[in-house]
Amino acid sequence: MTVVERKPTDRLQDSLSQVQKLLERHRLVEELVHRQEESRQEPADKQQLVENLLHRQNLTELQQKLAQLHPADIAYILESLPLDDRLLVWELVRSEDDGEILLEVSDAVRESLIEAMDSDELVAAVEDLDADELADLAPDLPRQVVYEVMGSLDEEERAQLQSVLSYQEDQVGALMDFELVKIRADVSCEVVLRYLRRFDELPDHTDKIFVIDDDDILKGVLSIRKLLVSDPDAEVSEVMATEVVTFHPDDHAEDAALAFERYDLITAPVVDGNGKLIGRVTVDEMLDVIREESETDMLNMAGLKEEEDLFAPVIDSLKNRWAWLAINLCTAFVASRVIGAFEHSIQQLVALAALMPIVAGIGGNSGNQTITMIVRALAMGQMQVGQAWRLWRKELGVSVINGLIWGGVIGVMAWVLYHSFALGLVMTVAMTLNLVLAATMGVLIPTLMQKFGRDPALGSSVLITACTDSGGFFIFLGLASLFLM
Repeated sequence: MTVVERKPTDRLQDSLSQVQKLLERHRLVEELVHRQEESRQEPADKQQLVENLLHRQNLTELQQKLAQLHPADIAYILESLPLDDRLLVWELVRSEDDGEILLEVSDAVRESLIEAMDSDELVAAVEDLDADELADLAPDLPRQVVYEVMGSLDEEERAQLQSVLSYQEDQVGALMDFELVKIRADVSCEVVLRYLRRFDELPDHTDKIFVIDDDDILKGVLSIRKLLVSDPDAEVSEVMATEVVTFHPDDHAEDAALAFERYDLITAPVVDGNGKLIGRVTVDEMLDVIREESETDMLNMAGLKEEEDLFAPVIDSLKNRWAWLAINLCTAFVASRVIGAFEHSIQQLVALAALMPIVAGIGGNSGNQTITMIVRALAMGQMQVGQAWRLWRKELGVSVINGLIWGGVIGVMAWVLYHSFALGLVMTVAMTLNLVLAATMGVLIPTLMQKFGRDPALGSSVLITACTDSGGFFIFLGLASLFLM
């Protein structure tokens, strides 16, 4: 028998399509029953019975489909549905999956789901979550719900939750997991294996056991793989690793995520200033950090303040987008004033109006390439602010060569089209100078942002485009006024 492999993305899209079809069928049935009721062709009781049966059949089928899906897949589906359909699907989700789904959805969608739930439903949804998961949801939950959930925790769990909440969301301490396996160094591997068999199941992502002393000071780690192949009579101290990547709770989460990527970690211990083991961080949390940072940088470069619900009300989307659009309007007005200052030159040589968008467009593209590379280097810690000068010189060389090559190409084309060698030469020089400007601003903007403690990606695409547009128009039209008029 041939096994047909299907990509996870294909299965996810199929599930979304099936849910959308079931929702469409549900709406169609509602509409037909409503029309039938208005026509009054059947007794009211019979109409009500038909309506109830059809609704129940469709909703039951939809509920069964949702029950087969992973919470992360349901979260994806909820994010892909308009608000009315989203809330209908949310009502049909199994209550035991509510907490996991709330963790998976975006902040904007989570807000709409929480608004549709009463306090009892929210408490039931989150009361079984771990401390680090509760901490993720706590800022979005009503304060009364948080207090009620904390009141239901035992003393240890409450202390863990308070510990996690005491850290900022971008610190390792806010991501700590307290479910871990720890042993002493003076026991044998056989004792460790017997100890592990006492667990019903090991904590998720357990690839290593943490070795501590009587004061909970971390001494090393014992890999599960190493444990399985070691002599059962050997002591843990003989086979454990003492060179361990550790984190402090106040470390930046993005730095920890980069370390996980660099060293191929699955779990890593979190220790306090005295080296005492207080928790661990896991690869699933780090993947979330990497994804969120990537999405944030992408949104910031486009001038969006925060992640936006695709089906958010118009007013919410306006609030998220207006600020940088206003800035863009101001920069566009400046660019128009630059063109207006050379209106006489454009009237004398109409070819300038046709060619100047090329100079500005190429400069904007080159600037975005440079600024994307610099923002990425800053985010990954590969570049320090003091290295900006060296990188600027490198980008300057790239821009000059590109300007001479592609500026030369478009210069020749301008010469052929408009029969003016001088115009072609101005085109080449203007493009080269605008690429130099783009390289300069592409390094300068994110570097200054970083230096002054701001996100280097914030509005960078808007700012670089403004510089290359205004600068490109000024350079091209200025050169044309000097040498062609």
